[in-house]
Amino acid sequence: MTTTERIWMTLQAHTRLKTELAALRSRPNIEIHDDSIGYDDTVVANYAARQARIRQLEDLLTHAVVGEDPPDDGVAEPGMVLTIRYDDTGEVETFLLGVRGAEDADIEVYSMQSPLGSAIDGARIGEQRTYSIPSGKELPVTLLKAAPYGMDTPNSSGRQSVPPRRNLDHWPLEQRPAAGTKR
Repeated sequence: MTTTERIWMTLQAHTRLKTELAALRSRPNIEIHDDSIGYDDTVVANYAARQARIRQLEDLLTHAVVGEDPPDDGVAEPGMVLTIRYDDTGEVETFLLGVRGAEDADIEVYSMQSPLGSAIDGARIGEQRTYSIPSGKELPVTLLKAAPYGMDTPNSSGRQSVPPRRNLDHWPLEQRPAAGTKR
């Protein structure tokens, strides 16, 4: 996931990721030679996964923008709590545009790499965008509200921390996301 793009995250997420990185680095290293003969497959897989996570965390932390809230200008961008309407169903959803897996928020978090996150990036209030679902169908969404995360957290606005249920009837059964996954 190497990137040169600046990545917005909260101070809490930055601290948590630094702690996780320190914990991963503090574990004793095992030396795995290129041939990997004589090693348990699980040990090799765990080692590779740990090294990949260390690289991912280093990349995230290197490019992190911490303590800089985006401007309250109504434009969808990382660090903003966005309220959108799915124009095909009329359903409304509120989520944080941020780093999946980094933010420990009481609100759904969609990344910029998600189809919805990348489609809505840069939209202004009232603007309609479309994004692709796994079946290839294009779905229209309209940005209703955009406010910096610090100014519009779920606890300060009285919203419930449980996101609304999304009607997945238009998704082919075999492509419907599992519970708890993101679009």
